[in-house]
Amino acid sequence: MKTPYRKKMTIFLVICLMSILGIIISSIILINTNGMDQRLQGWVNLLWLPLVILFLIVDRICVRKFGVKAVNKVELYILSIVIILLLINWIRLQLQK
Repeated sequence: MKTPYRKKMTIFLVICLMSILGIIISSIILINTNGMDQRLQGWVNLLWLPLVILFLIVDRICVRKFGVKAVNKVELYILSIVIILLLINWIRLQLQK
């Protein structure tokens, strides 16, 4: 019996799907504007899609190989380290003033 798809969801899967949606919507809006700068930025935004799709493919390969619980645990560690680094950088910038 197949497991439901939401039991195979990981943190990076949700983040990747939201970022793909955001990149495509913002690129469509920017490409359809009047200014040349915004049009160019819309096309440049589309250059981020291969990176996001690569993250998505690696995530799905890891889920198939190691399981959802192990992958979610590692992704949670990675995400918490990134948040801690952003917080430390924000504190550093506040102390520079």
